[in-house]
Amino acid sequence: MKVLLTSHGSTGDIYPVISLGHALIKAGHQVRFATVSLFREEVESAGIDFVNLPPNWNQADFARVMRDLTKAKNGLDTLRIIYSETVPYFDEIIDILRRELEAADIFVSNYIFSHLCVLAREVGVPSAVTTFAHNIVPSENYPPIALPRFLAVPEFFRRFWNRALWNLTDKVICWQINRVVGEVLQRNGIRRLASFALEPADKILVSVSPALFEKENLWSERFKFSGYLRWQSPEDLSIKAQLDAFCLGEQVPILTFGSVAFDNANDVMARFMRHWPREKKIIIQSGWAGLTIEHPHSKVCLVPRVSHDQLFKYASMVIHHGGAGTTASVLHAGVPNIVIPQIGDQWFFASEIKRIGVGLEVKRRTWPEDLPEAVSAVEKAKSMRLRATKIAELLSREDGPSSAVRILESLLNQKI
Repeated sequence: MKVLLTSHGSTGDIYPVISLGHALIKAGHQVRFATVSLFREEVESAGIDFVNLPPNWNQADFARVMRDLTKAKNGLDTLRIIYSETVPYFDEIIDILRRELEAADIFVSNYIFSHLCVLAREVGVPSAVTTFAHNIVPSENYPPIALPRFLAVPEFFRRFWNRALWNLTDKVICWQINRVVGEVLQRNGIRRLASFALEPADKILVSVSPALFEKENLWSERFKFSGYLRWQSPEDLSIKAQLDAFCLGEQVPILTFGSVAFDNANDVMARFMRHWPREKKIIIQSGWAGLTIEHPHSKVCLVPRVSHDQLFKYASMVIHHGGAGTTASVLHAGVPNIVIPQIGDQWFFASEIKRIGVGLEVKRRTWPEDLPEAVSAVEKAKSMRLRATKIAELLSREDGPSSAVRILESLLNQKI
């Protein structure tokens, strides 16, 4: 089959789709990935045909948007910011995707941009969306996240209440998206988005561990837990030598904020260095925020971009923002987490890390001051490390990319 993939965003939005595309190629399918030029090299190095979509931004441009997202008031505001950024480029994006869809048998989009599946539906191409978080998966068993659960009332009422809340949430999200891009959709002959949470596409690939996170009584058969879609860049031998010389066989805390960016990174890191124990080693990944320290320090090792799997081999624990990709990598590494949420669903991932017993959360505003105490607490929690090891063993038996390929193949067979 001929598969057209698309996704926008940061590394965490792109790498899982590369993993899916690579698995599809291994299974004998033709794959094209429509995304921004920033990720062209990674896409093509995986053997996937690259299709350029606007905007032609560099990493600094995307980092600016990430800084804006840290100021979002809530989930709806996060969606408003994301969609507002796409409006100037949306006509061109639609034109490119419409041409690409003429030769496609199936279309796969990122969940955030599920409105693009409306375009696929109107040209008769079956569609799927990928989501890297399971907080948006609806069920009669629970309401949307952060809404009241009413556990003390009879089950039939809870189910009725939960269905009503999911329907209402779906309508509110569609209203927010349509008020930003609805006119652009109509100008291009595309109907406004009618469902975001309940029926965004023919299939929804929930790319987290089914063993850890799949719930019962999902809304419909559209929702399929595939397992993680993880993609790693090649190992860097020079960084390996640097880390070997720094760690000397010891596992140490690692701090990374991935694609998150801050307005005041230098001030934040100065606060961190004032409170970090001077004789304790730590590895800091610079990331999109450009994290650095003012003066060289023998106990602090700064590393640039490097694959999670290579870096986390040196970790006693990983201190991170709670991004979907980073969280998946830490779980696979079998070490505890300290999560400092910054935007969107990162607070949800922090709560899930605590729930499954492999980490704790530190507040965003005071983390430079609070981190040493949190690190000490994790070091003393032997049960947390044992639990992390068991989860890594469980995840080693799952194959998310292969499972996702089978789901897409079955979708096409259903439509033929």
